[in-house]
Amino acid sequence: MTAVTSGATVWLTGLPSAGKTTIARALAERLRAEGHRVEVLDGDEIREFLSAGLGFSREDRHQNVQRIGFVAELLASNGVKALVPVIAPYADSREAVRKRHQHEGTGYLEVHVATPVEVCSERDVKGLYARQAAGELTGLTGVDDPYEAPTDPDLRIHAHEQGVEESAAALHTLLIERGLA
Repeated sequence: MTAVTSGATVWLTGLPSAGKTTIARALAERLRAEGHRVEVLDGDEIREFLSAGLGFSREDRHQNVQRIGFVAELLASNGVKALVPVIAPYADSREAVRKRHQHEGTGYLEVHVATPVEVCSERDVKGLYARQAAGELTGLTGVDDPYEAPTDPDLRIHAHEQGVEESAAALHTLLIERGLA
C-alpha cells in the first residue's frame, strides 16, 4: 500500500469521558489501514510529558492547548494526521490553534464530541466525577469549571447516541469530503 502523505489535524473537544480518545483511536485504525501516517496526541499523555509543570488555571489550560496545537500543526505540516482528543475547554484557545493551522496552510478540523455531562459522569472513565462528587476534586471541566462548547464545529458527534465505529466513520467521511483523507 502506498503511504498517504497529506497531513491534517483533527481536534476532538468535549467533556471528560465524552468518548474523544476512543473515537480518535478508532479513526486512527481506519486511516492507518489506508496508508496514512497517524499520531494520536492524547491529552493525558501530553499533560504528563509535555505540560507536566502546568496546573489547571485558565492560563495553564490555555498554554497546554497551545503546546498541543503547536505539536499537532508540526506533525500535520509534515504529512501526519494528528488526531487530538483533548478537552480544550476554552473557545479562544481552540480558535488560536485553528488560526495557527490556517496561517501555516495546514488542514484542520474541529470536532465536538457532544456527550451530556450526565452520560460522562456515568462513564467516568478516570473516576473524576466520583472524586468531584466526594469533594476530593475541584475544577472539573463541565461541572464546577467552564466548558465552552464549540458554536460552529466542523462536525458534532453525539457519542451517547451512536457507537464508536459509527462516530469514527462519520469523521472519516468528513475527512474525505474535505480532501484530507
